[in-house]
Amino acid sequence: MADVIDYKIYGDDMQMVEIELDPGEGVRAEAGAMMFMEDGIVMQTGTGGGLFKGFKRMLTGESFFITTFLNNGRNRARVAFAAPYPGKVIPLDLPKLGGSFMCQKDGFLCAAQGVDIDIAFTRKLGAGLFGGEGFILQRLSGDGMAFVHAGGTMIQKELGSGETLRVDTGCLVAFEPRVTYDIQFVGGFKNVLFGGEGMFLATLTGPGLVYLQTLPFSRLADRILAASKTQIGEQKGIAGMGGDLLGGIFGGNR
Repeated sequence: MADVIDYKIYGDDMQMVEIELDPGEGVRAEAGAMMFMEDGIVMQTGTGGGLFKGFKRMLTGESFFITTFLNNGRNRARVAFAAPYPGKVIPLDLPKLGGSFMCQKDGFLCAAQGVDIDIAFTRKLGAGLFGGEGFILQRLSGDGMAFVHAGGTMIQKELGSGETLRVDTGCLVAFEPRVTYDIQFVGGFKNVLFGGEGMFLATLTGPGLVYLQTLPFSRLADRILAASKTQIGEQKGIAGMGGDLLGGIFGGNR
């Protein structure tokens, strides 16, 4: 049985979830997600289910360890977790969603103690070879609350039986296990070379609930990298005429 937790989500574009724990209750979170914790809350770091689970997490790019925040005090206490980049926190009431949910490996934020957090590999060969961000997924299962993070704006889609939706693999946040997930080739020579959307799309077939995000972290990182390269290129001209000194003078830093 997972702990029954109370929560409140704060913010708009940079959200956090504050969780109130009764004595003895706990919440599990990815390393580095905690924002603050009140007196009585203690941290217990472990593999989340043995060495095998820890190694699976490490091989998929996640931390080897997962942290449990446990209320060891006599009074109710709060702990908060912040989203890693601009976006929305999505609460998942697992008992109302059939007991389990799939999410991107970097989408998980935190979950009530007792919720199982495991790695799920896509079964199909095409999805495994070309799925990109959608290849390695996390399965959240149990009878408690879990929270995932969507970059930018969150879009909720309820697919009917046989209804298909094709999305960029990075824009997929989470979906019900009954949704069929596969990878489809975009097709077309010009589409592949000049379309700018990659060679493959994730194909989701209903029935089931799907959550999408407008700003995958990979896109955000690409834009920051491109802007950094542009800024470096612009600075090379002034650097050739006097380096950091002239750059500092004209930039108003000296």
